[in-house]
Amino acid sequence: MYRIGIDLGGTKTEGIVLDRHGGALLRRRVPSARDDYAGTLATITALVQALESEIGGRATVGVGIPGAISPATGLVKNANSTWLIGHPLDRDLSDALNRPVRVENDANCLAVSEAADGAGAGCGVVFAAILGTGCGAGIVAHGRPLSGRNAIGGEWGHNPLPWPTDAERPGPACYCGRHGCLETHLSGPAVAADHLAMTGETLTAHAIITRAGDGDAACAASVDRLVDRLGRGLASVVNLLDPDVIVLGGGLSNAAILYERLPSAIARWVFSDRFDTPVRQALHGDSSGVRGAAWLWRPEEHPDAA
Repeated sequence: MYRIGIDLGGTKTEGIVLDRHGGALLRRRVPSARDDYAGTLATITALVQALESEIGGRATVGVGIPGAISPATGLVKNANSTWLIGHPLDRDLSDALNRPVRVENDANCLAVSEAADGAGAGCGVVFAAILGTGCGAGIVAHGRPLSGRNAIGGEWGHNPLPWPTDAERPGPACYCGRHGCLETHLSGPAVAADHLAMTGETLTAHAIITRAGDGDAACAASVDRLVDRLGRGLASVVNLLDPDVIVLGGGLSNAAILYERLPSAIARWVFSDRFDTPVRQALHGDSSGVRGAAWLWRPEEHPDAA
């Protein structure tokens, strides 16, 4: 059984073929058809057909998108790739490829991948957060993504920063129309904006973390605020969900200091007599999203089209 995963990004569309055991057989990238819904359908269809031509057989198809399919309308909502919004992407792809196609939020795909054979393998409940250009998360329980009744399961980035200080209220404006969302504190651009506001210095999040490690006091203070805020944000997840593992993906997840300092930063706010939940970096890194899309079809599932 072959499984194809497609990761639909704003600038690139990536495809992968996994075998029954999760081994990667092929991987291809093509430019995304920005601002062009029909072109997006054509790009994904052509990529699937090209991958199948190389493996010499048909495959199941899963697609990760920066948004979700609304259970109310069957149309894409909450997508950063705005040209997808309002379209029945899963149905259109199913028609184009003549088989069932599963479409899932890209953060959920990260969680699925890491739960299947990554940093969360063997764990019952996996919470996987993306700390990158944006801030989101996915939840997997016993191998299944928890999209939720309204397809917003794991939308952690659009909850408010827990236990804010007076200086943190009302918080930065968020594109969703509210203030103080976790995304406005924990994404890469948010870390850079916080450092600029406090120091007047323009640096990327990566540069801030690097300089902090080299002894720069101002950058160290910015990293302190990041760790504290991330600790509070993840503690609220533990208090609500109590996952077996927390997995971090996205650009900020490469910072080793997070794994050294987060356990104690989370424990301070957890409503328990102990906190021993492991916090791990995504094992598959940038490949987690596309691998998770392929894993939307489990090995034992054999739809008629496969």
